[in-house]
Amino acid sequence: MTADLEEQEEEMLALQSIFDPEEFFRNESKCAGEIRVSVELPSAFTVSLREGETLRQYEISFLPPLILTFELPENYPSSSPPSFTLTCSWLTHTQLSALTAHLIDLYQTSGGAVVLFSWVQFLREDALRFLDIDSRLELPSDEHNTLNSSLDTQSCNVSAPSSEADPEPPPNKAQSPSSLSLTPAQALQSQLLIYDAAQKQKVFASTFFDCGVCFMGWPGSQCVQLMECSHVFCKACLANFCEVQIKEGNVQGVTCPQADCTATPAPAEIKSIVGEELFSRYDRLLLQSTLDSMPDVVYCPRRTCGSAVILEKGSNVAICSVCNFVFCVTCKKTYDGTGVCCKKKKQTVKDSLKALVDLPQSKEGLMALWDDYVSGSKQRKHLLESRYGSNTLNVTVEGCLTENWLVLNSKNCPYCFCRIQKDQGCNRMICSQCNRLFCWGCLAKVGPGSNHFRDCTA
Repeated sequence: MTADLEEQEEEMLALQSIFDPEEFFRNESKCAGEIRVSVELPSAFTVSLREGETLRQYEISFLPPLILTFELPENYPSSSPPSFTLTCSWLTHTQLSALTAHLIDLYQTSGGAVVLFSWVQFLREDALRFLDIDSRLELPSDEHNTLNSSLDTQSCNVSAPSSEADPEPPPNKAQSPSSLSLTPAQALQSQLLIYDAAQKQKVFASTFFDCGVCFMGWPGSQCVQLMECSHVFCKACLANFCEVQIKEGNVQGVTCPQADCTATPAPAEIKSIVGEELFSRYDRLLLQSTLDSMPDVVYCPRRTCGSAVILEKGSNVAICSVCNFVFCVTCKKTYDGTGVCCKKKKQTVKDSLKALVDLPQSKEGLMALWDDYVSGSKQRKHLLESRYGSNTLNVTVEGCLTENWLVLNSKNCPYCFCRIQKDQGCNRMICSQCNRLFCWGCLAKVGPGSNHFRDCTA
């Protein structure tokens, strides 16, 4: 008896030195405790649930632990095994019964030696293989589910070598999945995914990363990993980068700071990075930028309103859904149903074209006329104005020259079609409006890592 008690104490001390407090709890009042055993999963392990024709399958790296609650009898380990309960949320009662029976077999083949650590090793390393679970855990559907209608964890209680597995425990008064609009199987799968995400975050927080901006090493607790591209940056650098872009109004520039990466942080990520106030500005500017790029959107001309209005195809009339103002899209004035403003505009254009008949028809002629006008004396300007008209010289001629200059010195972005000027440098261009990469020479859309600029001959 004394030898058994000494071996029990040594085993308990050994377990305390091996496992963290989160994994092992000892009941000091009696020789008992609880061990939380995390099962080792193979790579690309998935958890799946089939409901009719639908298969829900997700890759995970962690499963909730098996909980081994034990009490050591006085004649352990010489004559009796530990009394124990094995509990788990993602195994069926049948599977737990099989594991329980195998733990008893391990004790019986030990020859009266301590077995708790051997049990933990088996549950951690070999439990899935023992249950024929290779790379996928198939959750039982609700029609064949041993969970009945509760989310309770399954358990098997063993107090002696010859005892049989207890029947399934009765459901407790916990919140039923029906109140969450989830079936028991769906709720269990959701539980597993939440646990997996929490454990991954724990691992991330305790790992060191090199920030892609400041190139310094930081613990994961001080870093942010972008969901779309998985690039990692320290919180300070990423916050400063996003804040500068938002304050300057360049919402299209709020992307991953990594070179050649075009991933965009999700709105929830941006909000957590820059805070509520700056995120409100970002959200407003992003909406404004999106509306400005839509050809079928105009703005209510009322100064007290200014709301966005979607145009109906082929219509020249718009109705503001906020203030109910009906206006002409052409002149932005109250629509009277006659279309007179549009006729006036057509007439003005016709008159302007008639005035252009006497103007030089070539670009060089227009430039010579403009130089003569802007550099001439008062008498010369008066003479040219009396011949061509002041409005024609100041609006039409200058406008034609400006348009010609734009054609010669700028190009349209192949993504958003905004006019862009290149004053120096190579053909590698990034649009200042949509912040996307393209080739200036041939206007090809270029993705990250492309060899286009090496091969382009334009």
